[in-house]
Amino acid sequence: MANRVAPTKNNLMAAKKSLSLAKMGYDLMGRKKNILVREIMSLLDKADSIQSEIEVAYADAYDKLKKAHLFMGSCMEYARSVPVDESLDVVIRSVMGVELPEITVGSPTAANIHYGLTSTSSQLDDAYAAFQTVKTLTVQLADIESNVIRLADAISKTQKRTNALNNIMIPRLEGEIKFISDALDEKDREDFSRLKVIKRTAEK
Repeated sequence: MANRVAPTKNNLMAAKKSLSLAKMGYDLMGRKKNILVREIMSLLDKADSIQSEIEVAYADAYDKLKKAHLFMGSCMEYARSVPVDESLDVVIRSVMGVELPEITVGSPTAANIHYGLTSTSSQLDDAYAAFQTVKTLTVQLADIESNVIRLADAISKTQKRTNALNNIMIPRLEGEIKFISDALDEKDREDFSRLKVIKRTAEK
């Protein structure tokens, strides 16, 4: 590829500028990858913590639901009275150009209880509150897992670009610069030799 470039000073300057930009891009890609890796490691630590919490929360919620069933009989009728939760809120944050959604869910209040309190028991209230905790933790875990996938994809793409710069672009530009520099040096030597011949001829 290098030997197809015209060995001119303008092309040499352009190649040196391109090489400088390529090296700068390589450094930036390396920094971006490091930041994304730190971000994903932080999320993985949070995921491990929430995974432990969610296992305990699920066990506690089903235990309380079992107690409500034993005390009241079937709770299916009351479960049907609870509508689909649409309180999810999504905010986008950017980490080195990678968009990461942050999902939050509204906290339940007394106004969110959709079954009659006079016809139920505290065991059902306990089960309802426990499953609200499960829901919150599940949303947090889903949020983290989706962001881990996004970050892993971004890290993979960044690594590919870094490899392309380091293994293809930078060596090609260095070869191009060497070819042009060698050709210009050779031309300078030929011009110098020609001038010496002309000078001798003129002196004779």
